[in-house]
Amino acid sequence: MVMPKATSTPSESAHQRFPSPAEQQWEQRVLDPALAKNPENPIGAASGVNLDDAGNARFTTISGTEVDRLYTEADLPREYVTDPDTFLGLPGQVPYTRGIHATSYRGKLWTMRQFSGYASAEETNARCKYLLAHGGSGLSIAYDLPTLMGYDSDDPQSEGEVGKCGVAIDSLEDMETLFDGIQLDSTTVSMTINSPASVLWAMYLVVAEKQGVDWNKISGTLQNDILKEYIAQKEYIYPPAPSMRLVVDTFEFGALQVPRFNPISISGYHIREAGSTALQELAFTIYDGVEYVEWAVRRGLRVDDFAPRLSFFFNSHNDFFEEIAKFRAARKIWYRLMTERFGAKAERSHKLRFHTQTAGVSLTAQQPRNNIARVALQALAAVLGGTQSLHTDGFDEALALPTEEAARIALRTQQILAFESGVAQTADPLGGSYFVERLTLDMENGAFDYFRKLDAMGGMVKAIEIGYPQKEIAEASYQYQRAVESGEKIIVGVNDFVVEEQQQAILYIGDEIRLQQTEKLKRLRARRSNEEVQRRLAELRRVAALDPDKEPVVPGQLSSANTMPAILDCVRAYCTVGEICEALRDVYGSYTEASWT
Repeated sequence: MVMPKATSTPSESAHQRFPSPAEQQWEQRVLDPALAKNPENPIGAASGVNLDDAGNARFTTISGTEVDRLYTEADLPREYVTDPDTFLGLPGQVPYTRGIHATSYRGKLWTMRQFSGYASAEETNARCKYLLAHGGSGLSIAYDLPTLMGYDSDDPQSEGEVGKCGVAIDSLEDMETLFDGIQLDSTTVSMTINSPASVLWAMYLVVAEKQGVDWNKISGTLQNDILKEYIAQKEYIYPPAPSMRLVVDTFEFGALQVPRFNPISISGYHIREAGSTALQELAFTIYDGVEYVEWAVRRGLRVDDFAPRLSFFFNSHNDFFEEIAKFRAARKIWYRLMTERFGAKAERSHKLRFHTQTAGVSLTAQQPRNNIARVALQALAAVLGGTQSLHTDGFDEALALPTEEAARIALRTQQILAFESGVAQTADPLGGSYFVERLTLDMENGAFDYFRKLDAMGGMVKAIEIGYPQKEIAEASYQYQRAVESGEKIIVGVNDFVVEEQQQAILYIGDEIRLQQTEKLKRLRARRSNEEVQRRLAELRRVAALDPDKEPVVPGQLSSANTMPAILDCVRAYCTVGEICEALRDVYGSYTEASWT
């Protein structure tokens, strides 16, 4: 059963600031004369500076949170100061604010997992091998829009989109080509796929099967986060309830059959890309995790059987200290939720593990090489925040998918951080910073404020249906854009420091990919057993129509209502992505978002 909601702790109480005599004396003797001689710049000279109601300079983070002039012991609760080892914890020790591993990166560097995927499976296979040859330690596969939406390349809905924002995968045949020459028991793979996640995962598993690889030995991550699709990215197929059923099916199947694979990457990245603040990204992402756990527990799964393989995916944006605080707070919040709310006993259930990608939305088409500096800053924040794996964006991604040169520079950025900067030599280097600790605490408290609101609405699915997170993000996005257009927030090369530019060479993907994929599909349908295809699709419809809540859950055994075995059989028969998703549409229908005000 789900445990009671998390209660307040001393860290959530209102904090009164009592500056020390030394600080008061500094204000009188040093600060006041300095301000009289050189007032703080009220607007325009630095990003995030504007005026308060009294006309004084007001400094804010990129999310609009006010930043004070100075942070000292007075900004932290007494428990932080008197017993930091208990209240804050040490690396590898509860509540994991300072990291989930005692040795941090001294024992193992983060995985350098560069995003790849464009055009055909053949071309993406070549890019993957290129990245691995140049020092990448994991792969992250992007799929094109038709694949994300569950359509084959020859479907009329796919016209103009095949291979444009990722690789086109129509069948097991394409997945075999994608991983040709890449041994899946020695390469971790992350797949950015959501509504058809179980279908693409099944294809990946069958490729491993054909390579002779034991499923117990493969590791990687399936994004599979449908809630953030309804909130932010809008690449959904089915209504929320059956979509959640498919996600829980992967939890159950993964725990029993593919124990080293993460069946979900609960993703704040796209929430942030849609315009949320850092706090909204943190709160909505973690609460999505709560929703997934609650649905799985209601199904009858034991929390410690699946929670150790839950993973998260965050955005790293430009506001350096705010991002570090967000990552640190996330670990502490997840520990509290898993212990207080769900009663998880296994240590691995308590530890939040996350992947980070630098902020695509921060990249500018103007002076695109400036993005190299932005990406380096964002990557450094992710590392100082303790990420387990990292993708760095190509500098030209505001214009198109990255060129080979841009992808190499992005990977080299990670390697410079890892091997030249020294930041990997100590755990949580900014732990104990008054500023970072205050920001971390504010992130934690703000997230629990959101959790209480979402609990009162009946959970995230209910909140999505009334448009609550969507409206919160839309308002935050509007406020940020207003600040940019007014000049309160400076974007170098966009609303200040503008120059005349030459055109940047980009990676162009033509419509010939659709023609190639269409021809492949014709050949595939001509040589496969279409009678077997129809049998397998009929069986999938039958299983999908079962009510999993009415099927008895036996620990250690796969539920008869789990859709994964039927999907795997469809894949082995070379059913296409579109055919499998259409079979599920026959049972579940498709979803249209209701308008909200």
